[in-house]
Amino acid sequence: MSGTSHAVVTGGGGFIGSHLVARLLEEGYRVTVFDRADSAGASPALREAAWVPGDVRDPAQVEGAVRRGVDVVYHLAAVVGVDQYLARPLDVVDINFTGTRNVLEAASRANARVVMASTSEVFGKNPAVPWAEDDDRVLGTTAKARWSYGTSKALAEHLAFAFAHQRGLPVSIVRYFNAFGPGQRPAYLVSRLVHRALNGLPLTVYDGGQQTRCLTFVGDAVEGTIAAGTSPAALGEAFNIGGHKESTVAEVASLVNELTGDRVPVHDVDTGKLLGASYEDLGRRIPDTRKARDLLGWECRTPLREGLSRTVAWARSSPDWLALPDTGAE
Repeated sequence: MSGTSHAVVTGGGGFIGSHLVARLLEEGYRVTVFDRADSAGASPALREAAWVPGDVRDPAQVEGAVRRGVDVVYHLAAVVGVDQYLARPLDVVDINFTGTRNVLEAASRANARVVMASTSEVFGKNPAVPWAEDDDRVLGTTAKARWSYGTSKALAEHLAFAFAHQRGLPVSIVRYFNAFGPGQRPAYLVSRLVHRALNGLPLTVYDGGQQTRCLTFVGDAVEGTIAAGTSPAALGEAFNIGGHKESTVAEVASLVNELTGDRVPVHDVDTGKLLGASYEDLGRRIPDTRKARDLLGWECRTPLREGLSRTVAWARSSPDWLALPDTGAE
């Protein structure tokens, strides 16, 4: 796909979406951002893209952005974050499923290629890590909103594969594993730790902080996403996009403390008392990324310390972000 191609990024005003838009513009793409927000709050670089305000749940609005002449759609619009899918489970299902159906329908009519952003959450609580792309899904009860996000994303994946099978839609899926970096709202593991450290607040870890994660710097996640949108080998496939170094949450908190120089105390939180019975944490969330390496030539190249250093440096220079309300627990 040439640098003069036209890409649409749904959710292009979000965390990974905004980094993806910036990278596509650097590559010379013509980019359209489809997002509920307009360009008013975007950086000057992102304003080079065309912005189409809209909601993926509205098929007419989606079709207004995904039209003939669009070469590839990067579908990142979703409701993301534990706080969101506990508070807004209906929106999670509606946006992730109905919104995806609308995007796939529009892309099919426009003869556009699609890359759908999914999540490690589709594997649920399968204890057999690392997870390969075709491993089983092990989920909790539907009575817990905790599982609404992973389930809706899995159903969206079924939709994508169904469009590929029945309509010949050229589609690929990327499953992100704990992406972090500049611009992420302070409601996730790294962003919350950095936000609290630089504001002099105790760093919160949950249930002793011995859970392990493979963190993925956003720049690497973006490169994997673009590879899935350009490589012929990616068509009809799903890919785990994640780091390869397993770290405990406590280790990440300690490294954030070191890099910020603030040395604030670490406060342990009981998840059950904070979030109630509707939430279940995962002990390990580890991707098998050999498929992305073998078919896409992609792997996570940014070491954790470097990614955290770049995130901390950005945060120090971003007073508006530092002034955002804290979402952690005392």
